[in-house]
Parts: sequence; C-alpha cells; structure tokens
Amino acid sequence: MNEEARITESKAPAEQSDQPAAVSFFRRYGLLFLVAGITLIADIVTKRVVEAQIPLYTSIPFIDPYLSWTHTQNTGAAFSLFQNGGVFFIIVAVVVSAVILYYTPRLPEGDWLSRVALGLQLGGAIGNLLDRLRQGYVTDFIHFQIPQIGFDWPVFNIADSAIVVGVIMLIVASLLRDNKA
Repeated sequence: MNEEARITESKAPAEQSDQPAAVSFFRRYGLLFLVAGITLIADIVTKRVVEAQIPLYTSIPFIDPYLSWTHTQNTGAAFSLFQNGGVFFIIVAVVVSAVILYYTPRLPEGDWLSRVALGLQLGGAIGNLLDRLRQGYVTDFIHFQIPQIGFDWPVFNIADSAIVVGVIMLIVASLLRDNKA
C-alpha cells in the first residue's frame, strides 16, 4: 500500500470530504449555533428588560388573569425546582453544553429537527448559566395561571421554555427516526 492510500484510509469520514473545513463545520454546527444564538439573544434581552422595567416581585397583567409578567429571582432549576442549587446547576449547564457540542456533528446530515432541538437547549442552558454566573440566580418573569381551576404554573423565562421545547422536539425526532427504521 502506498503512502497516499494509508493517509486517506486513516482520515475520519468528515476529513475525507472534498469540502473545505469551513463548509464542513457549518454543515455540522451552523443550524445549532444559529438557533442557540437567537434563543440566547431573546433570553438575555427579555431578562434585562424585565430587570430594568419591573420591580422585583411585582406582577404586570398581560392577558389578565391568565398570563402576567412577574419579576422573580430563581436559585433553582427550570420552573423554580430544586432551589439553592447554585454550583450544581452551573456544572450541569456546562456538562449539557459540552454533550450537545460533542453529539451534534454525529447526527445524520439531514436531521435538522434534532439540530434545532439541541440549539434550543444549548441557547437556554447558556442563557441561564450566564445569569447564574453574573448574579447568582436566574431572572424569571413569565407567569401562567388559570385561576378558575386553581392552576398556577411556576414563573419561568425564555431559556426554560427553550430547554423544554427542545427536549420535546428531541423526543419527536427520535420517534420519527424510529418509525423510519
């Protein structure tokens, strides 16, 4: 076997492509980073507006009485679960982000649904991580309730929503993959 053949065989499939490295990187990570970036920007902007415009623990009706903007501080996980988790949730966010970055290029090329789902999760994880690092808690403000039946959902934010929607989308993508197989 000549030297050129040995080099070609030892390359990973992504390296054997005739595509430039930038194109290969974009195909693997582009949609993920686009969705994560949009999610992160939406999360940061909405939280900063709430922090600047709504006094802490104050509620402003939006669709009265079902939806209001309620400025709270959350030291727990999504939807105010597991309060005072601080360092634990920082570690979880970093690990989840690393797993997403590791797993994404291993998805089939046409699996855009999983890339969008992972992008939502990555953007949400980073959004809440930045809050925890910046201020030691996460700013929450979306408050959904149905008073007629006594339903009062914990206050949450854009990042929490993105993470949950991303998980649901990953489940759907997995079911669709299983049905194709």
